Parts: sequence; C-alpha cells; structure tokens
Amino acid sequence: MTMPPPQPPYPAAPQPLNPSDEKMWATLIHVGGIFFGFLPALIGYIVLKDRGPFVRAHTATALNFQLTMLIAELVGYALMFVLVGFLVVPAVYIVRIVFSIIAAIRANKGEWYTYPLSITFLR
Repeated sequence: MTMPPPQPPYPAAPQPLNPSDEKMWATLIHVGGIFFGFLPALIGYIVLKDRGPFVRAHTATALNFQLTMLIAELVGYALMFVLVGFLVVPAVYIVRIVFSIIAAIRANKGEWYTYPLSITFLR
C-alpha cells in the first residue's frame, strides 16, 4: 500500500498570468465597474494582485477610481436635499461609464492607464 504524497505545509505561491490573461482580467474589471461599482475592482485586487504587475496596476487604479466615484455618488445623494445632487448623481454615472470604457480599451490594448479625477487609496 502506497502513501499519498505529503502536502506542503503552506499554500503554493500564485502562478503569474500570461500577458493576454492579464489584459483580459484588467479589461473585465474595468467593464465590471460600470455595472457593479467598486466590487469587481475589489475582488480583482484581492484575487489577482500577486499574479502580475499589469493586472495589479489596473485593479488598483480601478479600485481607486470606483471608490472615488462611490464617495462622489454619496455626496450627490446627500446634496439632493438642496437639489444640487440631482445634477451630481447623473454626472457621476456618466463619468463612471466614460472613463471605465476608456480604461477597458487601454487595458485591452496592453497599455497602462490611470483614471483622472481619482483619489489614490492604493498604490
């Protein structure tokens, strides 16, 4: 009777993604921000940050931007009491859509991208 091979006492280090997979995940994270806000960027950052420098940079910048847009959206909702929020909230949605599409296109081309109007929470 043979014994199964021993398991390592620690989890294996994550394998780096190939460049096409990094581009694909970066693109999906940017597009996901249009529909789901900061959640795709947060999940992507947690899961993929150690899988390659390109995907790490794109997930960090997407998370920074989506959190900035969340703050702007919350401020817009608070400002609805003085009617300015009715202009701020739609503007935030338009900015989120436009810049996320630009970032997704750049990521798909393999280019580095930093969102304008973004507070840096992660580097």
